[in-house]
Amino acid sequence: MIRVRFAPSPTGFLHIGGARTFIFNWLYARHNGGAMILRIDDTDVERNTEASLQSIFAGLRWLDLPWDEEYKQSDRLVLHRQIAEAILHKGLAYRDFTPAQSGEIDKSGAHQGPWLFHSEMRNLSREESDRRAAAGEPFALRFRVPRDSETHVTLNDGVFGEQSKATADIEDFALLRSDGMPTYHLGSCADDADLRISHIIRGQEHLANTFKHILIFEAAGLTPPQFAHLPLLVAPDGAKLSKRKHGPVVSVTTYRDAGFLPEAFVNFLCLLGWSPKNDREQMQRQELIDAFSFEGIHRSNAVVNFKDDDPFDPKAVWLNAEYIRTMPAAELSACLLPVLHEAGFAATPQKMAQITPLIQERIKLLRDVLTVADFFFVEQLPPYDPAELIPQKGDAAMALRALESGRAVLCATGFTHDELDAALRKAAGELGIKAGQMFQPIRVAVCGRKNAPPLFGTLEALGRETSLARIEAAIEKLKSI
Repeated sequence: MIRVRFAPSPTGFLHIGGARTFIFNWLYARHNGGAMILRIDDTDVERNTEASLQSIFAGLRWLDLPWDEEYKQSDRLVLHRQIAEAILHKGLAYRDFTPAQSGEIDKSGAHQGPWLFHSEMRNLSREESDRRAAAGEPFALRFRVPRDSETHVTLNDGVFGEQSKATADIEDFALLRSDGMPTYHLGSCADDADLRISHIIRGQEHLANTFKHILIFEAAGLTPPQFAHLPLLVAPDGAKLSKRKHGPVVSVTTYRDAGFLPEAFVNFLCLLGWSPKNDREQMQRQELIDAFSFEGIHRSNAVVNFKDDDPFDPKAVWLNAEYIRTMPAAELSACLLPVLHEAGFAATPQKMAQITPLIQERIKLLRDVLTVADFFFVEQLPPYDPAELIPQKGDAAMALRALESGRAVLCATGFTHDELDAALRKAAGELGIKAGQMFQPIRVAVCGRKNAPPLFGTLEALGRETSLARIEAAIEKLKSI
């Protein structure tokens, strides 16, 4: 059975690169009828934080891609140490008693060029090693990488094809730190084997780690999973996206809080480094599952096109707008209500149901409702320039006549879209002006702006009392200029 996993470390927020990795694993599992495993790699106790863990969970849950099994690596330390001991017993690892070793890198500074191994520790006799360990001397456990120039580690990567690296170029990496905690390399491999992970899909930056992991699997007598590495996500200048350098731009919760729909965001991330055979762009969840394959993953890096003054890739915004435009109005209305409530607007489901069809094609992100539809929920409009009331090719006198006529119509006409439409058009004809010259002053009067949703639906949603009060206020504005 296909079993894939996503294994974040709780040392920061959910990065969009990590989210894409999770999505690709999820799609591969669902496409092949397999299981999706979430494993929290939390053995780096000095860097892990509860806030980071909760942020990662918040991002993953927002994606709305449920996983089948969940584990914490810190609950599995006994297994990690058993495998480390088995590798040591076979003579494929050795204890490194060098002082101040973290277990990850050599800090002695005595070597020239890339560090590969500590010859004194590597050549220490087993008897001496056992004696020093029994005496309580701290040590890191290192893998004894073959040092001959003929041995290579090879793999057939699901994306990049055959990959090979000489063991002579791989350092004696740590399996256990000097505090006894497993390193990423050991813990990851031990858990992948125990959880029967069949495929590992991760970023290309992990390819160097993969050669080490294959060595661990083979030393432990285990069959390695199949690997597939994804192209990097890079900034417009070609730099790899990073939490440190690009901050909120690459945080999944930034997209959530800005009003992206999870379906649109997942769709966007899928198109960063992958494409279906027919080059479709907007795809629903099941379509993505059906179309996903390693063959569609590109080998070149994928660019996230943000700017200093705009954190969002235009394609991401376009896709989100397309999803919003094609959503059932009732579903969109339910998404918009929490945004309005959080901003302090007293929007009811009934009112939102009226307004949503009017603004559906005018918003690209859910938070746009705060600037597109705010005038529906305030008692008094914010100040606006009275000159906005003057229609094109008209003057203040024309605007005043249109507003006074509109006031009379709104007092006497049924407050439905069709009745308002017919009555206001008739009034424009009676005034001898174009319909647009009639509508603009009324639109600005009731909305406080020229760029607003369709007039008759807007009037209907605002209601007779509010509309008349705002027109009255606009008339007073015109009289004062």
